[in-house]
Order: sequence, then C-alpha cells, then structure tokens
Amino acid sequence: MPSNALSAEELRFGRIPILNVTPVVECGRIPAKAIPGEDLVVGATVFREGHDLVGASAVLYDPEGLEVQRIRMHPVGIGLDRWGGLLRPESTGNWSFAVEGWADVYGTWHHNAEVKIQACVDVELMLAEGAALFTAAAAGRNAEDAAVFTAAAQTLTDSGLPVEDRFAAGSSDAVLAVLDRDPIRDLVTSSSRYPLRVERELAGRGSWYEFFPRSEGAVMDPTTREWASGTFRTAARSLERVARMGFDVIYLPPVHPIGTTHRKGPNNTLVAGPGDPGSPWAIGSSEGGHDAIHPDLGTFEDFDAFVDTARELKLEVAIDLALQASPDHPWVSSHPEWFTTRVDGSIAYAENPPKKYQDIYPLNFDNDYTGLSEEILRVVLMWIGHGVKIFRVDNPHTKPLKFWEWLIKSVNDKHPDVIFLAEAFTRPAVMHALGMAGFQQSYTYFTWRNTRRELEEYFTEVSSETAAFFRPNFFVNTPDILTEFLQYGGPGAFKIRAALASTASPLWGVYAGYELYEHVARPGAEEYIDNEKFEYKQRDFAAAEAEGRSLAPYITRLNEIRRSHPALGDLQNLTVHSSTDEATVVYSKHKQLRPGDPSSRDTLIIVVNTDPHSARECTVSLDLAALHLDPQDLNEDGTYWVDDLISGQSWRWGEHNYVRLDAHLEPAHILSVRRNS
Repeated sequence: MPSNALSAEELRFGRIPILNVTPVVECGRIPAKAIPGEDLVVGATVFREGHDLVGASAVLYDPEGLEVQRIRMHPVGIGLDRWGGLLRPESTGNWSFAVEGWADVYGTWHHNAEVKIQACVDVELMLAEGAALFTAAAAGRNAEDAAVFTAAAQTLTDSGLPVEDRFAAGSSDAVLAVLDRDPIRDLVTSSSRYPLRVERELAGRGSWYEFFPRSEGAVMDPTTREWASGTFRTAARSLERVARMGFDVIYLPPVHPIGTTHRKGPNNTLVAGPGDPGSPWAIGSSEGGHDAIHPDLGTFEDFDAFVDTARELKLEVAIDLALQASPDHPWVSSHPEWFTTRVDGSIAYAENPPKKYQDIYPLNFDNDYTGLSEEILRVVLMWIGHGVKIFRVDNPHTKPLKFWEWLIKSVNDKHPDVIFLAEAFTRPAVMHALGMAGFQQSYTYFTWRNTRRELEEYFTEVSSETAAFFRPNFFVNTPDILTEFLQYGGPGAFKIRAALASTASPLWGVYAGYELYEHVARPGAEEYIDNEKFEYKQRDFAAAEAEGRSLAPYITRLNEIRRSHPALGDLQNLTVHSSTDEATVVYSKHKQLRPGDPSSRDTLIIVVNTDPHSARECTVSLDLAALHLDPQDLNEDGTYWVDDLISGQSWRWGEHNYVRLDAHLEPAHILSVRRNS
C-alpha cells in the first residue's frame, strides 16, 4: 500500500460501493420507525467497476447487536443499480440494519459461460471454471448444500455428457435454491449500521375512536332544559359499544377543569350561558389545571375505574395533552412568565386570524424553558401513573421542536411503551420534523384528499416516501373537521372514507357521530353545527342501529377485516394500480406471513368509487407481480379467485377486470386473493 494511502476509515467507498441506503433518517442520527412483525423495506444503490455482476444483502441486528436475519436483495427497476428487500424485526427495542454489497462470482460466471458456450468459444474452459467455482464454494457449507455444489461440479466436468446438459447442471433448481438462500459472495463490503427503533404494535397499528365523556350519559331536564353532565362512570358504559365495533383505542378530549373567563358558548359564540360547559381545551380553573380532573366528570378514582373497564374490554385510553391554559389556570398566577405579556400588561390569547380564542392562553417557552418543560414532564408522568400510555397532543407545531424531542425521549426512556400522536395540521416539513423528533404517529392530510389522483399521490407518499419517520393516522373526521365531502356526500361518502382510511393505513380513527352520518355544518365553517366542543350532545346509537340508520355494522366489519388480514397492518406494502375511471381508485396490499415461505401470504385488492353521488363502471388493470400469485393459485385459464370481504361475493379475476360500484349501495370492494392450496 502506498505510504500516503488513506485508511479504510478515511475512505468514503468500500471495495463494492454502497450508496443511498434506506430507510435512513438524517444520515442515521435519527432511528427509522418500525413495529414488531412489520416488513421494513430496505433499499440501496450497489454497483462495481467493469462488467462483472454484483449482489446485495440486507442484514438485521437485534438490540444486542446480534445478526438475526439476512436476506438477499433483488434489483429494483432496470439499469438503475438499485436493490431492495424486506427485513422483519419481531420485538421492540433499538435494532439496527446494514446493507452488504458483494461480487456475484456465480452470476458473473454463468453469464459469461452462457454467452461463450452459445458462441462455441472456450467451452471447456468455461465449464471447468464453473466446476472450480462450485468445488471451492462447497467447502465450509453444510453437508446438504455441499453435496449439491459437488454434484454440479462433477456434472460440469463430465465430458461424456452433452455440453448443454453439463452447463444446465450449473443452474439446476437445487443449485438455485441454495444460491438464493446463501449466495457465493466475494469482496464483501458492508455499509454502516443504521438505527431502527421498533416500538410496540399500537404505535403503528390500531383503530381509534373519540368521544367526549361529558356527553356519554349527559341528561337534559325537560322542564328546566338544564344539563347534567356525563361522568367517567356513565361514559364507561359506552366503552362496550366502542369495543363491539372493534376499536383498539378510546381517545378522550381534555378532562381537566374548564375556565370561566371568556368561556365560549354554543357554536363558538362569545357569550356563554350559566349552563354552557365551555371548551375542554380552555384548560384550568380554581379547581386545578392539567393535573386535575373536571369535578363534573368525577374523581381520579372514577378515572382509574374507567381505565380499568377499558382494559378489560381490550381498549387503551388515550387522553389529550393540550399545552395551553385558560385565563383561570393556576399557572397564570403562579407562573406568569410561562405566557406572553403584551406591552399593556395583558396576556396574549390565542389567535388564528380572523379567529380569536380569548378563552385560551398559549404557552411561551422562551422565558423559563427549563421550568415549564419540567412541569409538563411532571404532568405527563402523573397521568402515566394513572394507566395512560397514549397521548394525543394538541397543536404540537406551536411548541418548540427541541422540547418535544426532549419530552418524548425523557418519557420513553422510562416508559418505552408510551405513545404520542401529533395533531399537527400544518406544513409538511413541520409535520415530518415532529415525527423525527419522536412522535410515534400523526394526523394527516388524508381528511382533504378526496379525488382518485389526490389519494393515489398521498397513499404513495405516506407508504413509501416518508414511512421511515412519519406514521399516518387516517382520521375520517374530528370535532374540528367536517369536510365538504361529508357535508354533501350522503351516506355513501361516509362509507367511502371509512373504507379508504381503514385499508390504506394501519392506523385510522373515527370521532363519535360519524356512524350516525352527522353531516350538518355551521354555516361558513368546516365544522359541525351545535359543536360538541361547546355543548353536551345526546345521541341514541342503539336506536339508530336498530332502525338501520347506523354505519356501526359497516365500521365493525372493517375492523374485523383489519384484524383478520395481516397485510392491512403494514404501511409500506401498498401498490397503486390503474383503472379507466377517473373516480375509481385501486390499490393492493401484500404480506408474506412466514419469511422464506412464499406460499404463506395475505393479499388484498381494494377498489373504491370515490364519487359519493353515482355508480361508476370501469376496467381495473392490475400489476400482477405486486400480487405475488403462486402457480397453484391460478385456474387453467390463468385467472384467480377473489372473495369480496364486504359482500361475500366471489369472482374470477385476471389482469384486466370489469368493475361496477354504486355509491348508494356499496362503493368499495375489499377483495382477498384466494389461495387454492
């Protein structure tokens, strides 16, 4: 080596160059996200000088640094030097992965030998080189694989056989099976190891349901028309209804005391009557702040009982972490430095011009960053002590990013099973940065993606481009968001959005009233009239379902499908297909259930008419490679069976298929590709 040669540590490239490894976030400074059993799509650009062939492998290391999985990667595209493959961590913890590039000596030999033998050039030499290759590769292999390679070498050098038969021995099914499992590698070069944070299942898979506990069991006196608030005890009775629909998480808006100063009245009016409960997001009164419970809801004992009831029904309770205060919050008097004071001495309230929120004071982290941060950590840990492991964070984009990074790490270091959901309807860069800062999942733009093209682009973005750091939770509605699509689309619109949300993302959510087709908006606003944020709401879910006016059975079926089809539990396995209709969106999800066993698979094709007002007819064209069909799954004519998990009907499908979906009847097919074996 020359005296002035650079060391291996100083060189950017190894013997086999490896570039653009994914999923890597911020050059590996931030771990990529995963959940147990989820297929992680690994990619890299791997090549070498000259014309000799290369191969690539992806290697998974457990939290102890031990290799637990090694897979051979395959070319992605033609002539791009891009390779891809799937790794699957099986438990939580801080994992890592790497990509290895290597000289494919077998592939190079086979290609050269095939060309020369066909041209009758150096025939015996090429066969002899193949035999030498297999003989050398047999050393160090297990007896079974060594026997396969030795037999191939012997046949290659058997001059009594036709040349075609001798050469064919070098690519027999037995040889290829061994090479696929354990290729012959030379000049092996490894990338750096990149971090992978594997969090518990509910961090990346789950169905959410939101209700206001004060409305669950609320009663209005018919004479005085005064309300008696629901409580944790009455709300606990509603948990069975939520569990029956198949949800995993019950999310509660803030449960703290509500301020009276500038309390908002019905429909966000500036004047509240004596019986108006106010917005739960106007947190804090003389009865306490973020570490207290609104007296109308009950006590901490009642809350603990609510959490226990939910747990018995296999529901987890998520609560709102809304870092803001009403003018009556204890912090306003004890820590005025935690707010912004104007030159006239008043404290600045929240504004989103022309909207004004006089009942809410935003926090200011710049006057006493440490004191405020430590107080919020104390509050979060207190609620964790009461069984809360999931926090839906209100408007996290209005707080410093470094605060969230610190808070989430501080909490997860002690409680790695705690999950934070970002309610951040803001600019993409900010939403993505919150995911990088540690938020396990986020609200998304899905709510406003309605057309086929919008959905195709967004599904592709969240399933492939940002999946390493951004987990999308597809809520179909919220107390703040009632889209025009739902306002004017009729019952078909509600089915469409539920079918899309529950099948395109492993995470989806519903706010109470969706199953009753609530769709009347406050004039000039994209939110519900008589909004539950400012008043009690009585709903008769049982009567609606008994009279056939409820979407609950449909939602229940969607959640059943999600639980019984593992393909819907992964984010990165979505493939968009095409249709001849501008309103019909088509996508599939595929998962190999047992690694190394292609016959064990779950494949779904989802076809949705996104026009809530009419029936649509079209031809659906599928990328059959994305369906991973086994030969035994095919009928004699090359078709295969699909079973509609909604209607129960079955059809023979092929590459091109006629579809008619009536939004007034059933706007979606959720098709399971049938296994014949």
